[in-house]
Amino acid sequence: MSILISKDTKVITQGITGKTGQFHTRACRDYANGRAAYVAGVNPKKAGEDFEGIPIYATVKEAKAQTGATVSVVYVPPAGAADAIWEAADADLDLVICITEGIPVRDMIVVRDRMRREGKKTLLLGPNCPGVITPDELKIGIMPGHIHKKGRIGVVSRSGTLTYEAVGQLTALGLGQSSAVGIGGDPVNGLKHIDVLRLFNDDPDTDAVVMIGEIGGSDEEEAALWVKDNMKKPVVGFIAGVTAPPGKRMGHAGAIISGGKGTAQEKLSVMEACGIRVTRNPSEMGKLLKSVL
Repeated sequence: MSILISKDTKVITQGITGKTGQFHTRACRDYANGRAAYVAGVNPKKAGEDFEGIPIYATVKEAKAQTGATVSVVYVPPAGAADAIWEAADADLDLVICITEGIPVRDMIVVRDRMRREGKKTLLLGPNCPGVITPDELKIGIMPGHIHKKGRIGVVSRSGTLTYEAVGQLTALGLGQSSAVGIGGDPVNGLKHIDVLRLFNDDPDTDAVVMIGEIGGSDEEEAALWVKDNMKKPVVGFIAGVTAPPGKRMGHAGAIISGGKGTAQEKLSVMEACGIRVTRNPSEMGKLLKSVL
């Protein structure tokens, strides 16, 4: 079992005719070892054409109706990416994964509010995220597939590169992953740590979780408090940005300390108080996880 995606998931690529969409669709299709996981692309100007045998449709609704796809991945440029997210939600897909970086904050506020107001069932992962992978089954996004190994450890992270670092350490220690989820570092996004932790908690094939956060906001603290009261499996954590000066954005748009809130130390303290084992050294995430099993 896994969370969010599996070998049976059928995927639509929104933005399949751009260089980025084509490059990563090809890589993800190859990772699926010939299974027809990537079943459609969407571009209203290229409808009726195909990309290496993958048919292109004018709309997400049409692509869903013709293929039975339940998930889409968005590589649409920033100016149109929020509209692409809404199109996926309006088609009632189960999940839309937005890889695009640099979407205007106002656009994301509008589309996320609309999804909530209209009660859309579609889950949003991202934007500005690496995507999600269930090792040896399916990857949707830009992560390097070869570092992943099938197993029973869940990974959830705001940082793409730190996701890869944690996965690489786990694999080197012989610990495979059930799923690895990059939630993205933008201030306005979809799934949070707490949402992914709930999924891992309910997944019978996940035994423990690595949770990676960053400075800024309070999502990690809220997730830690939920873990204290609800999580049945061990969680270890790391927070990036210990040396970040207040008021300065570090890397991601959401990684900014403001008004004394959102510091790495504050997050680490709350996590420790909630029973989460933490490390202040990113090179020790894998060893720390192994020590709690």
